[in-house]
Amino acid sequence: MATTVPVPFADLGKASNDLLGKDYPVGQTKFELKTVAPNGVTFNVLGNQDNKSGAIAGELKTKYVDYKNGLTVTESWTTGNLLTTQIELENKVAKGLKLDITGGFLPSEGKKNAKVGVQYKQLGFNSRAYVDLFKGPTFTGDVVVGRDGFLLGGDVAYDVSRGTVSRFAAAAGYTAPEYSVALHANNSFKVFSASYYHRINADLEAGGKAVWDSKAAPAGEGKAAKSPVALEVGAKLYLDRDAFVKAKVNNAGVLGLGYTQALRKGVKVSIAGLFDTTKLNQPAHKLGLSFVFEA
Repeated sequence: MATTVPVPFADLGKASNDLLGKDYPVGQTKFELKTVAPNGVTFNVLGNQDNKSGAIAGELKTKYVDYKNGLTVTESWTTGNLLTTQIELENKVAKGLKLDITGGFLPSEGKKNAKVGVQYKQLGFNSRAYVDLFKGPTFTGDVVVGRDGFLLGGDVAYDVSRGTVSRFAAAAGYTAPEYSVALHANNSFKVFSASYYHRINADLEAGGKAVWDSKAAPAGEGKAAKSPVALEVGAKLYLDRDAFVKAKVNNAGVLGLGYTQALRKGVKVSIAGLFDTTKLNQPAHKLGLSFVFEA
């Protein structure tokens, strides 16, 4: 009998993806400021500057949560003048049911988008369905079932106007307190991946991911040919309660290094770099910096 609610389809393999992808702010300088008002409204300011072009982009986001009524309202405004509003209602109509309406507007181009979604989750079951009203319309749905740590899920997108399935995927995994593994068949079963995550002890984590693109050019066929399988492994080591280092390397010879330090409560800085070990004497490396402030 299932005793927990499984993760959404998009979060299958999340532990491995976070280990290999997060805390590496390479190629840019990032800034994040998060504050919470006495009434619970959250304000979040995000900004980043591309190290190569110098272009600066930002976003202002506010979130209001009414826990008593299960209501969440999120609004954002980007420097590209994109306005977005999301309204969520959870556990109000029925236990485990969440309704979601998201709309966006780009005044400079007159573009609009709107999505209506529903999520239903219970012990051993998690499903989501969305309709993109201005794109197609397109229906997207996914479901995950789980029992005793085993997970099995599927994802599909259907273009209503064309009457065709535009995308489908499947995944399976197993989650235990110390480790997790996941297998994915994405892009209409054209891209396959396997990943794992292992918390070795309280201070050390390790993980890896292998990806095979069945449509990629075989190795040795032309200049654009790549290795048939992309492999990446990484680790995270906590130096103390306020600092950790991360490292990763892939089979293309790209080495990633990162260091994150909590300077004090609510202030965190991260510095990272990607270094192409096959081109050490060339300007092929990327560095980055991230500042996070919370109050």
